[in-house]
Amino acid sequence: MSEGPRDVAIVAFAQSDHRRRTDELSEVEMVMPVLHEVLDAAGLTTADIGFTCSGSSDYLAGRAFSFTMTLDGVGAWPPISESHVETDGAWALYEAWVKLLTGEVDTALVYAYGKSSPGSVRDVLTRQLDPYYTAPLWPDSVALAALQAQALIDAGDTDETALAALAVRSRSDAAANPHAQLPGARPQGDHVVAPLRTGDCPPIGDGAAAVVLAAGDRARELCARPAWITGMDHRVEAHALGVRDLTDSPSTRLAAERAGAFDPAAARPLDTAELHAPFTSQEVVLRKALGLGDDVRINPSGGALAANPLMAAGLIRLGEAAARIHRGESHRALAHATSGPCLQQNLVAVLEADPRA
Repeated sequence: MSEGPRDVAIVAFAQSDHRRRTDELSEVEMVMPVLHEVLDAAGLTTADIGFTCSGSSDYLAGRAFSFTMTLDGVGAWPPISESHVETDGAWALYEAWVKLLTGEVDTALVYAYGKSSPGSVRDVLTRQLDPYYTAPLWPDSVALAALQAQALIDAGDTDETALAALAVRSRSDAAANPHAQLPGARPQGDHVVAPLRTGDCPPIGDGAAAVVLAAGDRARELCARPAWITGMDHRVEAHALGVRDLTDSPSTRLAAERAGAFDPAAARPLDTAELHAPFTSQEVVLRKALGLGDDVRINPSGGALAANPLMAAGLIRLGEAAARIHRGESHRALAHATSGPCLQQNLVAVLEADPRA
């Protein structure tokens, strides 16, 4: 099923209820219930996990090596094989997937979390920018997304009315998602940075997510309908925004190609896509880059417009896509995660049900 040496699947997924503020909770207290839930769903204990990998950001936490504190949520005993990525948990899942492909372990726990509420996210994210030319100007994340949106409008790819319709669709779908921070359609509101209005932008909030991966027969033992990862790849755009075409995402297209999303020999077509598009305009870019038509269900969970916990939202896209396969609501799904300004870094995974399922 997989081009790699082993078949690897997502066998369980859990996430927190995403909220605007969680002042009463530490990162450990936010993560621990999610870890317990995902392990229970897989019927495993910490001792059964061969490898653990997490994704988070010290910039959000405001202290160095903050991820070491949340390991208390995993447990101090028995000793674990552990790693961490300083980015969205989707990249932690990629590391765990590679670990499983090597045959060193049969199971892996991946989790990610972010508390955006304590500070100004728009200011914090400027630290991702080129430190010599762009960061000193302090263009915040919404202003940069607005530049991208305006470029799309100028190119004739969309307009404000079409962007508003994307927001309505996403948040209407989120009404069926009990974990969403902003479920249900709502007014677009005033411009935050033109042409983006409040409704075009993601909510600021806190949240966590976790998945369990397993290989081969172990995955079949743990899940009645595993979501097999048939391909995964990640690519990056040029760091300098001025040398990029903001209306396109060649790195997403290349990652999808390497992941097998466009494989003409695939037994089933893509039926679902969970796209990490924090701004409505970014969905326009991603749909074009991935060639997704109206026959593909986009963000049935509501996507990042309904809940966007930084460092966990990309992992949630993979988890939501897998969960639809677990429930029999999808047979072949694409999951996408992004990091950095204007879709700078992009990861694409293709998930499939067993052809016999």
